[in-house]
Amino acid sequence: MSENNLFLKAIHKKPVERTPVWIMRQAGRYLPEYRALREKYDFLTVCKTPELAAEVTLQPIKRFGFDAAILFSDILVVPEAMGQTLEFMPDHGPKLTPPIRSAEQVERLTTAEIVDKLQYVAQAIKVIRNELDENTALIGFSGSPFTLAAYMIEGKPTRHFKHIKGMMYREPQILEALLQKLTDGIVEYLQMQIRAGVQAVQVFDTWGSVLPLHLYEPFSARYMKEIAYKLQKNGVPVILFGMGGIDHLIQLGDSLAQALGVDWQTDMEQAIRLLHPEYALQGNLDPTVLYGSKETITREVERILKIFGKQNGHIFNLGHGIHPDVPLENVEHLVQEVRRISAELRKADD
Repeated sequence: MSENNLFLKAIHKKPVERTPVWIMRQAGRYLPEYRALREKYDFLTVCKTPELAAEVTLQPIKRFGFDAAILFSDILVVPEAMGQTLEFMPDHGPKLTPPIRSAEQVERLTTAEIVDKLQYVAQAIKVIRNELDENTALIGFSGSPFTLAAYMIEGKPTRHFKHIKGMMYREPQILEALLQKLTDGIVEYLQMQIRAGVQAVQVFDTWGSVLPLHLYEPFSARYMKEIAYKLQKNGVPVILFGMGGIDHLIQLGDSLAQALGVDWQTDMEQAIRLLHPEYALQGNLDPTVLYGSKETITREVERILKIFGKQNGHIFNLGHGIHPDVPLENVEHLVQEVRRISAELRKADD
């Protein structure tokens, strides 16, 4: 680990001269250079062409100098590698066919070829790692088992989650079999990313937030914790990120992850009090703050950083992904202010 790699130092709760910053979905639609590339190539072509995926991953690093890059890919390449057909429909988002609705369909899914079928991801990581300097960390990722299962069972984005929640209440054993198969596949996928050169991995649990609190542990949190447990031997830190506020987050508090992502609905002071003794924390600026004035951005950045003060183990991030139409100058202001304010706070009273 480079002595100047602030992200890795922070995730291991070591002293840093300022708080590192990156933002979820930082490689994507809000960047004009990404939109220009997408005029030439469709989304899946970019994901599956290592040189293009590397170029997109590096775009926000070149523009803003974030302290970490996150691999550009999509969480749904895992279901595709397991046997579903993946398409991206104009204005309608991803479509997975056939939707998984029976035990027989779960049985036909296979994790045996995940590493071979997703070699384009490993190749992209190697290209990116060669381009990044040693002070900028590279993060790999996967969707959580429950989030992937939601897409696989529903077949497309939904607001009601009728099919997955119906299965959970009607035939929980089918959902559990799918979640376990996904857990096994995700572990293989993230181990492949680690071998290729990522220095940390994040598991995104976007849709675990639709679960009632008493069902979050048995249908989402337990599988995320199993992933963290099985990855510990790789020596690469794991970040678990989920939506749903502090009550959901607490259920990840007995994992072997090194860091927990804090969503924007969670009170950071409470997260620090309950979880920071054991984990580095990442977050948790409301993404819509970036629609506000520069003065508002400064105030909100300062509020979060002052909560931490000089404590080690904080990575500044949004509390969910960046929206595609935020002003670029506000993103630049965010990065500058995180660096300025956190450095000043650490120097105060020294």
